Amino acid sequence: MSFSRRNFLIATGVVAASSSVLTACGGEGGGGSAKNDAPKVSGSKTMNIPVGTKADSTGPAPEVKGAVKGGTAYSLDQFDMDHMDPAQIYVSTEAAITVPIMRGLTGYKIDDKGGCTLVGDAATDAGTMKDGGKTWSFTLKDGLKWEDGSDVTMDDLRHTFERLFASFVTEGPIYVQSWLEGGDKYKGPYEGKHLDSIEIDGKTITFRLNEAHGDFNYTLAMRGYSLVPKKHDTKEKYDKRPFSCGPYKIESRQVGKSMTYVRNEHWDPKTDSIRNAYPDKFVFQFGFQPLASTDRFIADKGNDQYSMVIFNEVAAERIAQVLTNAELKKRVLTQVDTVTYYWPINTTRIKDVKVRQAINYAWPHQQLQTIRGGAASTEIATTILSPVTPGHEKFDLYGTTKKPGGDPAKAKALLKEAGKVGQKLVIAYQQSDNAVKQAVAIKNALEAAGFEVVNKQVDKSTFYTQIGKIDNEYDLFAAGWSPDWPNGYSVFYPCWHGENIGDGRNNYAQLNDTGVNKAIEAASKITNPEEANKAWGAIDRQIMELAPVVPDYHSIRNWMYGSKIGNVVYDAGNTCIALCKMYVKK
Repeated sequence: MSFSRRNFLIATGVVAASSSVLTACGGEGGGGSAKNDAPKVSGSKTMNIPVGTKADSTGPAPEVKGAVKGGTAYSLDQFDMDHMDPAQIYVSTEAAITVPIMRGLTGYKIDDKGGCTLVGDAATDAGTMKDGGKTWSFTLKDGLKWEDGSDVTMDDLRHTFERLFASFVTEGPIYVQSWLEGGDKYKGPYEGKHLDSIEIDGKTITFRLNEAHGDFNYTLAMRGYSLVPKKHDTKEKYDKRPFSCGPYKIESRQVGKSMTYVRNEHWDPKTDSIRNAYPDKFVFQFGFQPLASTDRFIADKGNDQYSMVIFNEVAAERIAQVLTNAELKKRVLTQVDTVTYYWPINTTRIKDVKVRQAINYAWPHQQLQTIRGGAASTEIATTILSPVTPGHEKFDLYGTTKKPGGDPAKAKALLKEAGKVGQKLVIAYQQSDNAVKQAVAIKNALEAAGFEVVNKQVDKSTFYTQIGKIDNEYDLFAAGWSPDWPNGYSVFYPCWHGENIGDGRNNYAQLNDTGVNKAIEAASKITNPEEANKAWGAIDRQIMELAPVVPDYHSIRNWMYGSKIGNVVYDAGNTCIALCKMYVKK
């Protein structure tokens, strides 16, 4: 999800998951066992999202059993949002927090069992495909209005997609821009020119693509393609104050400190099959490290009883305390995620494949897992694709399963073969207590294998800008990725195809291998899902043989919340707590 910052923090946005998502402690009072019964990523069902019907796309959204309207919901989170302009959003936290205020042509509908379906959001259904997927049409629903009471128009729809090509849009997804016919020469709408491959006819918008994409309707469910009003487009300034057509609108914002949503009186629930709107207000509070927020949730006092989180999970230092306490565990949503966190190896600096393989063999997976809180929060990874992502193939090229603590002898032998004993590695990591602990463990393990390691702490506010530069000074750095929708293309094309090497782009390892590039291009054209999934699994192995990355872990999320928040469930389409399904208890 550029991934820009769809990242090691993951955020990574806007991720597609499924109706078969495993939830160990969901909803109101789920779980409660004092034993350690955390879910496993391996063995969980593959996350697939079906396409719904026109009836599924018709509002209002089904009512949540027992929910009541009113009250204020709070959050206790670490970070404010870098971006609020949808065209710049490519982080799952930013996607999650904007669900109540932004609508796209398509979106994800959550049922009362945690299932997720792709439906029409601003559109009457999930779209009509022609020409084998080269042409897609969507019809705008009646009755959609902006927060000032004006109608959402077809000009707004066209403008939403044309503005993606503006020079100030640098951080969001680039699928639509790359796929629309003539997009390679279009410069945006601000000089009065339209893009011919976007056609308007009555209330129908049609997109003509340069090649077939049978999953284009999933692509449009990304928050990066949410609607923007032409009249209120303030270009660069829109990033600080977007305009709402959802059930809430921004009342106030203090960047870095807080943001408040209040009701949008012009939102009509009859037009919306996705969102309920139970709280009167959301007050998002930023600046809380995970340990601080966890301790406040444990204490459960005052307004913290009415609080939840967008980003912060149960702190590693409190995992055992919280998940082995039956009462505390009732207030934890535990969720297997599609994300894989990994450490890209800069292949322009570390050119020898044996050196990169040695890094993989030496990696201290088990030590890092312990620092993160153990098996209750992470599962050690050996592949780029998560076990719950369609196309995943189980393999372990570097003996991680047998030696999770690393194999320094094997690593050192490879370095000797390459004549690179003493190879210097510069490793970038973010500023946090947990990151420092992990950096020390990595340094110790790699030095035991014969490397010389220099750890460099990078300010977290500029971390992804720095590692996203082609000409950076680092050999390894932490990142991560989830599929933007449920298939291998949205993992391998943005992160591992040579076309995506560039400042601010997603191929952090700067891998440009002809065989990998051709394999990704060939797999993207396979229309049979089973055959495509086999191809993506083979590409995973093909990349790992080149060792441009160390897969670190797959995530098991543990989100804690206050005792006065009801119906805390997972939004599989945006990989987060479903803000528009929760309510404040009286």
